[in-house]
Amino acid sequence: MRGMFTRFFAAALTSAVLLGSSVTKTTTQATFQGKPVEMVTLKNKNGMEIQAINYGAIIMSLRVPDRTGKLADVVLGFDEPSRYFGEPQPPFFGAIVGRYGNRIANGQFVLNGKTYPLVKNNGPNHLHGGTRGFDKFIWDLTTKDTPQGSTAIFSRTSPDGEEGYPGNLAVRIAYTLTDSNQLIVNYHATTDKPTPINLTQHSYFNLAGEGSGDILAHELMINADRYTPVDDTLIPTGELAPVAGTPFDFRKPTAVGARINQDNDQLKKGKGYDHNFVLNRKGAGPELAARVTDPRSGRTMEVSTTEPGVQFYTGNFLDGTLKGKSGHPYAQRAALCLETQHFPDSPNKKNFPTTILEPGKTYDSTTIFTFSAK
Repeated sequence: MRGMFTRFFAAALTSAVLLGSSVTKTTTQATFQGKPVEMVTLKNKNGMEIQAINYGAIIMSLRVPDRTGKLADVVLGFDEPSRYFGEPQPPFFGAIVGRYGNRIANGQFVLNGKTYPLVKNNGPNHLHGGTRGFDKFIWDLTTKDTPQGSTAIFSRTSPDGEEGYPGNLAVRIAYTLTDSNQLIVNYHATTDKPTPINLTQHSYFNLAGEGSGDILAHELMINADRYTPVDDTLIPTGELAPVAGTPFDFRKPTAVGARINQDNDQLKKGKGYDHNFVLNRKGAGPELAARVTDPRSGRTMEVSTTEPGVQFYTGNFLDGTLKGKSGHPYAQRAALCLETQHFPDSPNKKNFPTTILEPGKTYDSTTIFTFSAK
């Protein structure tokens, strides 16, 4: 895979090594609005490798071993950095989304008695931070070695009024690859005015390898007794509904495709799964949210998080017209997303956990993706 990117690299190269892991930062030949696109490669002693760019803090590739030790790239995306900001616009492949991941109803919210209008970029609603959310900016990129492993740190300040949101929001995202085959994503933010914030990592996963077909045979467990049903525009109704007796019951490992085509009103609204699950939580630290296994390769991904919810999405709006790495067409169900998050439309739902960050407070969130092979 590294050979695919060689022609984009400039001569400047920095690297460091710790406990069999390495971090390498390069400057590609791609530019966005006159700024160079930088790439970072994290690699551990097992050969697992992550490549990310400072445009959108996008994870371009994630190479993971199967049960025989064979590596495959398990995330959808493109070979060239410039494809991520070209046309047609990709559906958030591998990106950090914000200020508010997921939907806000009617493109507005009320905070401290003031109505804040937002960009309506998803029918009548606001989605993933608007027309130009966090996925469409160049971030500052630095690297370091930590006791956990090699780390890439992405940072930027979202100015007051960006996409309609109040306050100057300083954000820092850290990707750490450990020798235990864990990708740790740490989120940190501060603000000078009260503002909603809900950040998430939007990688599309196919554990058999991107471009290898659909994910309907992947076996999924979600640690949730409840989920948030949606209306016709995919905004939560406010109900926390039990999953028992519905196609949304993934408390025991179940093939993703086992019930996806059932005659169910919620599945019809989402064209499949595109719903937030209310995680069963006991404490404040990262806890198991989901586990997904590809029976063919044996690859397994566990997702642990400090967040109260996870959005399970089955690539319902992919239609094969978008061609990714090596020209692979990405058809419907070519991947799944497990977006750890607070609930959609929380600023308008008083019964949902709050997403308002106040001045003097910090937003801190952690999600851990742990890879293994059975």
